[in-house]
Amino acid sequence: MKFLSDENISTKVVSNLRDKGMDIVSVKEITAGLGDEAVLETANKQNRILLTFDDDFGELIYRRKLKAHGIVLKFVPKSTQQIFEILSNVLETQTQLEGNFVIVTEKRIRMLRLKKRALSHNFV
Repeated sequence: MKFLSDENISTKVVSNLRDKGMDIVSVKEITAGLGDEAVLETANKQNRILLTFDDDFGELIYRRKLKAHGIVLKFVPKSTQQIFEILSNVLETQTQLEGNFVIVTEKRIRMLRLKKRALSHNFV
């Protein structure tokens, strides 16, 4: 599996995940300041699962019906180490990430099956 981290995921977390052998790219490495729709488009074009703390992606995916594979982290992080540990646990133990929208809290992982959608969408 391949991942794209949104700008709100620390570069230290990205680096630590890479050290564990994960294929992860940060939006900061591509183009800082991308809008949410452009971030989704980038993840889709590169066939990457998006990692983010941004709740707005749920709106784009469910209300606007944009294609995505995503993990939204819904907790107030105490440290970059905590983010790394929680993400590592999710990425190592959950084998059905693709095709799901995953919401992660400190104590729970909730997976919502995404309907298959065409890759072509109009992004503003």
